[in-house]
Amino acid sequence: MLAKRLRFLPFLLGVTAVVAAAATPVAWLTVGGTAALGVLAGVALVGLSYLFTSFILAWADAVNPKLVLSLGLATYAIKFTVLFLAMAVVVQTGWAGLKPMAIGIGVAAIAWTVGHAWWVWHARIPYVDPSSQN
Repeated sequence: MLAKRLRFLPFLLGVTAVVAAAATPVAWLTVGGTAALGVLAGVALVGLSYLFTSFILAWADAVNPKLVLSLGLATYAIKFTVLFLAMAVVVQTGWAGLKPMAIGIGVAAIAWTVGHAWWVWHARIPYVDPSSQN
């Protein structure tokens, strides 16, 4: 049941992998190893975050579509709170990879959003459920 709702995941995980594979060496060559680690951590954080949200929303849609909005909003609120707290802890450590991590988060979020839009635009999603036809 969830597999049907998560058909976009392989494509978007591929997009995330491409971003990680491209951004990490660029950060390494231009700024250094700490920056590369920061960028990779940011991209991984976005990938895991969006993956978590995808599973929660697919589950909610499978159980009761009326749950999608409330669980989606709650998931985003929880994710942003955890992200804010985690970044606050990292700021306190003075880690030099914080700015590259923020850049990795931004680039990966944009890539995931654009990739998802591209996938939806090109997907063959029926407007009517074919299994409900007599």
